[in-house]
Amino acid sequence: MIICMHDHPAILRAILDGYALPASGDHGIAHWARVLENGLTIATSNGADTEVVALFALFHDSRRVNEYEDEAHGARGAQFARSLRGRLVHLDDARFELLFEACALHSDGAIEAHPTVQTCWDADRLDLGRVGTKPHPQRLCTDGARALLDWAHERAVSWHQPTDVLSAWGWPPDAHTPPDA
Repeated sequence: MIICMHDHPAILRAILDGYALPASGDHGIAHWARVLENGLTIATSNGADTEVVALFALFHDSRRVNEYEDEAHGARGAQFARSLRGRLVHLDDARFELLFEACALHSDGAIEAHPTVQTCWDADRLDLGRVGTKPHPQRLCTDGARALLDWAHERAVSWHQPTDVLSAWGWPPDAHTPPDA
């Protein structure tokens, strides 16, 4: 688990206070926790900034209003992170811009970016199995993500519940269930 200066349970509470979708939905908390685990694993191979990766996991889908089509959700998540800057989000300008870019552009399909941003994008893409899609290796940005593809896909399609992450975020154990379970 990542140790950093951010209060992830407080950030999660702030997100859920205005979250429009079911917390157990396709783009909800278990997805965010798998994105974190994917991102931290990729970061071990490329040196990505793990604090940015951890914040991306929480914010990237935090302002979705639709489980299916929602083109502006990444930009809204980035803006929401900006609104919490100085209270719950504590990154210097350069690191915050990485977080902002990662969130704002994560569903655009790009693959060229700073290694930390690439790690964020790949961490999310590796969890596409939850919605019935296996990522194509050429659409991943990093060798680290390509090496994790089968492992991450199995976790996504089985709705793996990262209980250590969820507990660290203060999410109750009885809430660790997939949608429609």
